Amino acid sequence: MSHKRIPKRKAAIAAGSVAALGAAALLLPNANASQTDAKDAGPKTLKAADASDLASLLATQLGDAYGGAYYDAAKKQVVVNVVGDNSKVADAVKKAGAVPRSVDNSLAALKSAARTLKTDATIPGTAWSVDPKTNQLRVTADSTVTGANWNKLTSTVGSLGSGMATVKKSAGTFKTFVDGGDAIFGGGARCSLGFNVTASDGSPAFLTAGHCGVAAKQWSDTQDGAPIATVDQATFPGDGDFSLVKYDDPNTQANSAVNVGNGQSVAINQAADAAVGQQVFRMGSTTGLNDGNVTGLDATVNYPEGTVTGLIQTDVCAEPGDSGGSLFTQDGSAIGLTSGGSGDCTVGGETFFQPVTTALTATGATLGAGAGAGAGAGDASATAGAEPSDPAASDPAAGDQSGAGDQSGTGDQSGAGADQSGAAGDNQSGAAGDNQSGTGADDGSGMVSSNG
Repeated sequence: MSHKRIPKRKAAIAAGSVAALGAAALLLPNANASQTDAKDAGPKTLKAADASDLASLLATQLGDAYGGAYYDAAKKQVVVNVVGDNSKVADAVKKAGAVPRSVDNSLAALKSAARTLKTDATIPGTAWSVDPKTNQLRVTADSTVTGANWNKLTSTVGSLGSGMATVKKSAGTFKTFVDGGDAIFGGGARCSLGFNVTASDGSPAFLTAGHCGVAAKQWSDTQDGAPIATVDQATFPGDGDFSLVKYDDPNTQANSAVNVGNGQSVAINQAADAAVGQQVFRMGSTTGLNDGNVTGLDATVNYPEGTVTGLIQTDVCAEPGDSGGSLFTQDGSAIGLTSGGSGDCTVGGETFFQPVTTALTATGATLGAGAGAGAGAGDASATAGAEPSDPAASDPAAGDQSGAGDQSGTGDQSGAGADQSGAAGDNQSGAAGDNQSGTGADDGSGMVSSNG
């Protein structure tokens, strides 16, 4: 039996809506935009999703001469790092349609350095990722890393050699963003639905954060409501932060789209690997729609609950209440699931995401037409808040579509997230509801967060 909508009363736009509206203005006019390839001469003009494919191809061809690659969003070109000054390799890069750039460190050397950090400096509150723009490891320590731990971290970074890594302090604390996204509830936890998928056995399911999947086995679309979905697989900590949750009703239907507010949506047509430098968008009920750029790949994060590897690092802000939400591109590529980070949408910070491609491979699930809706997806939701042209944009309490719609989550009949748009649903808000702020919510695995 399909899940019907329950009308909601007017509610306030969630915290961070100003940033959300700015992101919507960037996203919506270009949701179906496409770029064409350049003429035969010179580097190819590519979409960011295609950039990762070209970079992967060249990585295989160049071997030890490959130093990583990134996407130049302004020029829509792929820049490939080439170790040394090898004209033949540079010519091969040009022939493939990319821009060669001479660097000192190979990607293999950077990954070797990352393994040294994992062995000698796995300290809670630290993280590192490969940054091809600087051709170094980006090492970050949060505010809890002090004294002997700080000395150990900086000493280990120094031992890697000059020009191999940089280390900086973050004002915040690395934590998983439990308590939110498009509201789904289980075992006292409140998490976010990421993307709807089809499980390997053909049944309807969705992806969400792994730390949610290990917190509770069954999930509901209302707090204390009857379960509508059951965890099939969950990984956290370790080689990722993702879980596959199957809908209990085999007839559950959902559109492959991310709703970005006021009835506007971006169709999700594929899963793609992230490319450093590409613009990405994140949906979550606490802070709505926000955008930023990918800053690092293959990130390792040492959360208090354990080490997680293989994540995407970005500068997109997020707060408790956004965990598990969709990371996607304007042309409809599913990129990641919100894992955690530091900071908030006032001061900024570092955020980390589980790659969707890795989660799909690990679970055997597929993303495609008829089975994929991102956080905030549905035919009539507005988890991003009102459009900039909508009068409700200037009125925090205006309209049924400000901050939360009837159908956030996974669509009219998907169940998870329906009727519980996390930002401002009756009694279930991550930021503006009456009785469910999430402050101090414990997801059952020792992760306790307060809403930002």
